[in-house]
Amino acid sequence: MFRTTVENLLNEGLEQKQHLFLIDFSISEDNAIKIVIDGDNGVTVEDCMFISRAIEHNLDREEIDFSLEVASSGATAPLVNTRQYKKNIGRTLEIKTTDKVIEANLINATDKNIKVQWKSREPKPIGKGKITVQNEAEIAYENIVEAKVMIKF
Repeated sequence: MFRTTVENLLNEGLEQKQHLFLIDFSISEDNAIKIVIDGDNGVTVEDCMFISRAIEHNLDREEIDFSLEVASSGATAPLVNTRQYKKNIGRTLEIKTTDKVIEANLINATDKNIKVQWKSREPKPIGKGKITVQNEAEIAYENIVEAKVMIKF
């Protein structure tokens, strides 16, 4: 009952702020509510406060004791939602698939897959030495084990 009430309040808050979306939601046995959100243009402190208030102001602490934590998805956290891929088009990702790990530029993201480009050094077809080759691939989300945005300074 408590979980359903919190979920409904969370969904109402997210409906009011269409640019935000849910990454993770959990309630522990001692009623510690943890919510992780992300946004199409990032997440501000005000966004976290809005979601927190949308839930907290509609629950009665006299009825049930709870704690509430609303946070944004971290910059180094793995991508888990298709909207996260779409907002990171143009950035470099480290992508672990079932058979390899690549560091590539994300050039497109659809509802089913991502398209990436990367350069690699490969042996020359004739003679000694290596050449730089431009690679491009489409990777289905179900084949991605983990993808993270590479932070460059």
